[in-house]
Amino acid sequence: MTRIAEVTRTTGETDITVRLDLDGTGACDIATGVPFFDHMLNAFGRHGLFDLTVHATGDIEVDAHHTVEDTGIVLGQAFARALGDKVGIRRFADVAIPMDETLVMAAVDISGRGQAYCDLPVPCERVGTFDTELAVEFFYAFARDARLTLHVRELVGGNTHHIIEAAFKAAGRCLRLACEHDPRVHGVPSTKGSL
Repeated sequence: MTRIAEVTRTTGETDITVRLDLDGTGACDIATGVPFFDHMLNAFGRHGLFDLTVHATGDIEVDAHHTVEDTGIVLGQAFARALGDKVGIRRFADVAIPMDETLVMAAVDISGRGQAYCDLPVPCERVGTFDTELAVEFFYAFARDARLTLHVRELVGGNTHHIIEAAFKAAGRCLRLACEHDPRVHGVPSTKGSL
């Protein structure tokens, strides 16, 4: 069974195409026009072992908000589609990722209900030209449209770049584990029989 999805979404502010293979090797082709965000999506895909293509154009002359949030929406939709019926998946996972002085935890429940909680206090408002509050906006949009529950929490941190990068790596690794098939799981991993 292939768990691959491609989603395109075009609005008056953005035009985004995402192709996702949940069972990939971490091969990434990312081009959003927002360099730091490209770096974060690459970390997310590589550490999740997702083959991930993201091509986005947006109104970055205004700012990167629409591009980042809408990419979260489209990537979330691709995840939901690629997961299909969710039969045999692990469903839950949690990881903590260290990056030098920083430690970030991510936990996920592929619940069928889209919500996120992010606690990522960062010392700086920008990394390069990237508005750091957009990292949280990405996770909220992604979780909602992927229809999963995602928690991302900074446990210790000092460097803004490290905090955000550890968050993307933790989310990718956590999702990899939750999406994996578990040979001991028969059917959908839910007492209700559906997710």
